[in-house]
Amino acid sequence: MTTQVARQVPFGACDITPEARSAALAVLESGWVTTGPLTREFERDFAEWVGARHAVAVSSCTAAIELSLRALQLPPGSAVLTPTLTFCGAVQAIVHAGLRPVLVDVDDLTLTLNEHDVAAAAARHDARAMVLQHMAGYPVAVAELTAAADLTQDDVVEDAAHGLGAVIGDIPVGTASTSTCFSFYATKNLPIGEGGAITTADPELADRLRASSLHGMSRDAWRRYRPGGGWRYSVELDGMKANFTDVQAAIATAQLAHLGRWQVRRAELAARYDAALCEVSGLRLPPRPVTGRHAWHLYVLRVGKGFPLDRDGLAAALAERGIGTSVHFIPVHHFPYFRSLLGPQDLPVADRVFEELLSLPLHPGLTDDDVDQVCEHIVDLSRGGMQ
Repeated sequence: MTTQVARQVPFGACDITPEARSAALAVLESGWVTTGPLTREFERDFAEWVGARHAVAVSSCTAAIELSLRALQLPPGSAVLTPTLTFCGAVQAIVHAGLRPVLVDVDDLTLTLNEHDVAAAAARHDARAMVLQHMAGYPVAVAELTAAADLTQDDVVEDAAHGLGAVIGDIPVGTASTSTCFSFYATKNLPIGEGGAITTADPELADRLRASSLHGMSRDAWRRYRPGGGWRYSVELDGMKANFTDVQAAIATAQLAHLGRWQVRRAELAARYDAALCEVSGLRLPPRPVTGRHAWHLYVLRVGKGFPLDRDGLAAALAERGIGTSVHFIPVHHFPYFRSLLGPQDLPVADRVFEELLSLPLHPGLTDDDVDQVCEHIVDLSRGGMQ
């Protein structure tokens, strides 16, 4: 017998505000839709919001990671530490930059890296750089992990695809390392559809990244084609096609005005989940940092012993009741491509926790009733309710 669905609660939703829609239409009507003045305006606004000196808008967080790694100018094949419990694109960025990923096991509590495993992997592989991830929005201890790897902040690229709005102690994510990479994908905390950005305190690096994101060209089309601009340009850097457009920038700038409110709402929803699920046997709730602030990009449950269903069973039962869920992430070393590239991997914590992970709906468009419905179904299933 199938349980009757009261109301659908999708896993994700992308809220493009009326102001963003109007701004995008204005750009489409302007006759200039690619990289131009609105992109530079958004870069300034985004840097100010984060608390960084400079921001460079690019096509995606994956491109941001690759550009940041290329800017390190490491010898080809240099070892780069990164967690295995991450999005595959973040590791492909290392490969595309001509470097060698070294997959590191994750901490059982935080689902990101810990000092012990980082130190061991760095020594074993002579690591030259590291890509850190703020998994689900949990603010990872960048300074401590950098020291454990015997690296400097110049050698670290932060993958903050989940980390926008997080704070490490009293340091906002995006201000600690030389390069921090953000995502504006449709499900992210600042949703645009596609896009990313790199924040840095180094003006020369910002200029280099900006040029590298457009084939290494010294002048973009806006500066060449506007009245009084000249057609000449130079190419002095190894570049790629990864630029941001003014259409994206128009949407992004309008969306940015709502980000503070959206962050508050995400934290409220996470607290509501906590209150409703904290006593359900067999569930492990997301960790909260002792200091600092979680960005709450994801709300990741751990479904373990004591719950009557395993992770896949719970996901299927919730789907039958109209509740969308997802899994973050399939460990990278489980994929055939990376097994072929890197060989067998002994990463037991990631293997174990992967079987438990289930991300619940978490976005500012959720109502309190939506969260209550999700929790009521989970509680009912924990008591052996109709599956």
